[in-house]
Parts: sequence; structure tokens; C-alpha cells
Amino acid sequence: MKKYKYLILLAFPLIVFIAFKYCPFIGNAGAGKEMIDDLFSIDHSREIEEVLTKFDSIYNSGIEQSGAIGGAVVITYKGQIAKTRCFGVKKQGENNAIDENTVFRLASVSKTMTGVLAGILASEEKINLDDKVVEYLPGFRLKTSENTNGLTIRNLLNHSSGLVPHAFDIMVEDRVPLEQIMQRLDEVEIVAPPGQIYAYQNVMFSLFGPVIETKTKKSFETLMNERIFLPFGMENASLGFESFRNNDNIAFPHQKTANGYTAISLNNRYYNTGPAAGVNASISDLGKFLIAVSGGESNLFSKKAREIVYTPQIESPLNRGYYRNWDKIQSKQYATGWRIINYKNYPIAHHGGYVAGYQSEIALCEAGEIGIAVITNSPNPFFSESVPAFFNLYFDFKKRMDHDSEISEKSTLGKP
Repeated sequence: MKKYKYLILLAFPLIVFIAFKYCPFIGNAGAGKEMIDDLFSIDHSREIEEVLTKFDSIYNSGIEQSGAIGGAVVITYKGQIAKTRCFGVKKQGENNAIDENTVFRLASVSKTMTGVLAGILASEEKINLDDKVVEYLPGFRLKTSENTNGLTIRNLLNHSSGLVPHAFDIMVEDRVPLEQIMQRLDEVEIVAPPGQIYAYQNVMFSLFGPVIETKTKKSFETLMNERIFLPFGMENASLGFESFRNNDNIAFPHQKTANGYTAISLNNRYYNTGPAAGVNASISDLGKFLIAVSGGESNLFSKKAREIVYTPQIESPLNRGYYRNWDKIQSKQYATGWRIINYKNYPIAHHGGYVAGYQSEIALCEAGEIGIAVITNSPNPFFSESVPAFFNLYFDFKKRMDHDSEISEKSTLGKP
């Protein structure tokens, strides 16, 4: 019997290999990898346990010092949730703890999801990012014919429309419908032809909504549900104020005063620019989103789609203040719905979001299949600091591990 036991053990790797390569229900290498990981119960978080422990200490200290009312963080690594932490309450003075499914407003982090949707549709040739906007919106007009006729979908999504920065954000703040704002875009000053300079926009970015609706005959909300929220498993994610307000598990907004944070009323500002700032989601949703888009083989977000989304499009010469919490950054560019920074010789896709009473940050390093997202209902500088703090820990750890591995390899090769 003992002899057969050893034969089974020797044959097991071959059985796994055959199942991995030929089993008909394994559609791709990514699915095969997931099966093998499940089979052996691989917990990749153990590989970066030191990083997670040190970050936890930083995070706990930051929460205490900031006086934040509530929030959550998720860290993903190699296709798994490595850590999720929720703290605080949904509303000051009430006994209503934030959990993994509590929904927050994401504000401009919404742009990352719109960018991923655009990348998926472009990779499937359902849209062409170099198509002219005026082809889909015949009544569309800017101040110059050059910009009207030359503006592409790509220009919308990488903030290179040529308009002055933050065009008509005041009207957005005043909750003017996007359709009405569009009718006045020919009043906005032009600073360059399309594609030449970076100038951050909410209105122009959100024109992707009506463009894609014209092209696909489906609403932007429907497409987000069909191609992002549902397939990625983002069960709590939604678009719009009504969806947010009618949810029983939401974090209420707070603002800081001389006496600490105080709750403020829900507001629907910036929901009129849905593609730019209209997504609501929980930390559980953000973890699933990060897993889907942060590297590795995936049927949900193909290699072609990733290239479209993460390939830098235009230099974004932000002032030092924007990235003041990071060490030296080699370059700052904008891709399709994401900022791309070169940090410690690694490209990091990043975006921040802020709207009254809410703050969000998301970042990933595709090369390391690692990502982080933070959300809070009480904006504070600490939450922006926590993202670079995490990557500093990770890159220092990785550098040390690579060095030790190199020394070990040299030592092994040197043996007779």
C-alpha cells in the first residue's frame, strides 16, 4: 500500500499539468492559475506580510491622529485580497460601524472605471478612440472650428481637449445638467489644438457618456453595469445620486471644523458628470476592481485593453504640491482615465478623488500585481499620505528581497 501511495504522489504533478493544459472548462491560463492556487491554498499575502504589518502600524497611527470619522482600505496582491480594514462609523454620534459593503462616493476615482470601460470597448473594436467627437454629437461646437473638428474621444479621456482647465466646473457645482452645459461649450476659451497640452476637465471627460450612448445605443449606466460592475463582482457599485441616497448602507459626509468633524447633508454635486465623478462603491468593490485591472491574465480585462488604458498619452506637468507626499517622481503623465507616474523606476497608475465630505485614492503597480485603495467620509491629508507610504514600504521590501535573492543565487552558482 505504501508503494502505491508514493506512486500517487509522484503522479500528482503530472495530473495537475494535464488538467491545467487540457481540461475543457479551463478557458485560459489565468483560470488555470486560479485553479492551481485554490488547489494548493496559496495565500500570497504571506509573501508581503512584513509590508502589511508595517503599513497597518502606519495606518492605525494615522487614523488616531487624524480624528477621521470612518473609512476603509484594501490592498490586493497577485490576484488576491491581501488586506481589508474598515474603521469608524457611517455618521458621527451614531452606532453604525462601517463594513466592507458600506458605500462611499468615489468622486474623480470614477474616471479610472470609465477609462477601463473605454479600454475594454476599444480592445473589442466597439469604439475607436481616435474617432472625432463631432461624428457622434452633430450639434457639438467649441470656440474654434479646429478644436470642434479635431477633438477625438481619446482627447476627452486624457484631458487634452485644448480648453482651459476645469471648464464650466462652476456650472457642474451648480448642478446644471450636462446637456445644458454642452450647449455653451463654444464660449470656453481655447488654449491649444486638441492633443497638445494637458488641462484637467470634468465636463469634457464626461462627454464620453453621450458619445458612447450614441455609438452603442446603450446608456452609460447600462454599459458600466454590464461591462464593469457585474462582471467584476462589484455588488455594491452604482451610478448617480438616487442609487446612493436609496442605499441603506452608506457613509455620510463630514467636514472638518475647529472642533473636529461634523456631519453634513448628502448632496448631488458632480453627479451630472457621471463618467468623471458619478460612481458610488464600497471597499469590497474597489478590491475586486483592483484585482481585475492590476495585472495577471484575465478574461475581464485583456492585455490589449490594459495597454490601451495604461499607455501614457500626454505629459501632465502637475505642480509639486499635488504629489508632495511622494518621494521624487521621475515623470507624470495621463493615460486613459488614469494618471501614470514613474516612481522608484516603476510605473504606477493612480488617481485621487474628492467631493464635499468624501475622499478616495486608488493606485496600482501592474508589474508587481499590487494595488491599494482608500476611502473615507472625513477628508484628511493622512489618506493621501497612506498610499505613497504603502508603496515606499513595498518597494523597499522588494529591493531587499531581490538583493538577497541575487546573493543567494551567486552563492549557489559558486559551489562546485
